[in-house]
Amino acid sequence: MAAPAVARTPNAATPPILLLNASSGAAAGAAEASHPVLADVQKALEAHGVQAAVVIERGDRVAARARRAVSEGCRLVVAGGGDGTISAVASALVDSDATLGVLPLGTLNHFAKDLGIPLDVAGAVGVLAAGHTCAVDVGEVNGRVFINNSSLGLYPSLVYQREKRQAQGRRKWVAFVLALARVWRAYRRVRVIVHTEDGIRMIRTPFVFVGNNEYQLEGVRIGARARVDQGRLHVSMAPGLSRGQLLRVLGRALVGRLSAVDHLDTLLTDEVTIAAWRRRLPVALDGEVTLVPTPLRYRTRPGALRVCVPADHPAGPRGLVANDRPGDGVERPARV
Repeated sequence: MAAPAVARTPNAATPPILLLNASSGAAAGAAEASHPVLADVQKALEAHGVQAAVVIERGDRVAARARRAVSEGCRLVVAGGGDGTISAVASALVDSDATLGVLPLGTLNHFAKDLGIPLDVAGAVGVLAAGHTCAVDVGEVNGRVFINNSSLGLYPSLVYQREKRQAQGRRKWVAFVLALARVWRAYRRVRVIVHTEDGIRMIRTPFVFVGNNEYQLEGVRIGARARVDQGRLHVSMAPGLSRGQLLRVLGRALVGRLSAVDHLDTLLTDEVTIAAWRRRLPVALDGEVTLVPTPLRYRTRPGALRVCVPADHPAGPRGLVANDRPGDGVERPARV
């Protein structure tokens, strides 16, 4: 994937920009020119001495606005929203000189949690002000970037059905329950051909999950990642899994024992190709579903994204540095 076009070399004179998604999390349904946490954000920025331009943008415009900021020389672009918003902004920053800031305002905030970023506005802005950054990996499929994971099969179907019901006026959680019932009744397995370094397999599976680095399958932090800088994809499938067996898998997941499931096939790899008999497949990328032409060529992009992180982030001596503090234009030596 080509790096975003940059009109000129980024410089510290260009102030940071903070993009608030007008339709993310608590902002859903608010007027486009307002945001329920805007006052808290402005207060936190002032308290930490961060001079950033705050822009409220519609979800489908966030990535384009981030690309524009990079082309104008912005060195810090902050994404205010859920994982989908953060992923959209990250896609515009990959392989550029700009750094991603994270203001977690979504429902789940997986990326922020895996980086140890506080989930409150004041704490997250404090991380931006401290100026510590590290290089993290991103995943990519057919040129599309994801920061958490990508999947096909059950989950994209669930998202499609949920959004369909939300468009009919249902509340999000009501739409989710109705969508889950619909997907469960029409339980299907996707037929794919999986190409890895170990060979080629033709399987029928209810899902294929591709994580950006390894996901934990045991314990209280099941579904989280200990590291996001190991340069690996975590591929999980469940060949031949029936609807009844899926219930047992979900039960194991609830008690934090997913790795004990017999039907779950997992592997760590640098790249994987997934072919199918259909020309395009619905693919979820960080919770957003899009149709992607087949075959699906997944690969890891090690260290392709710079992110503001807490000073004690586990990237440690390899990745953790003190960068220029947002807004003051002063270069600081690396602290390792």
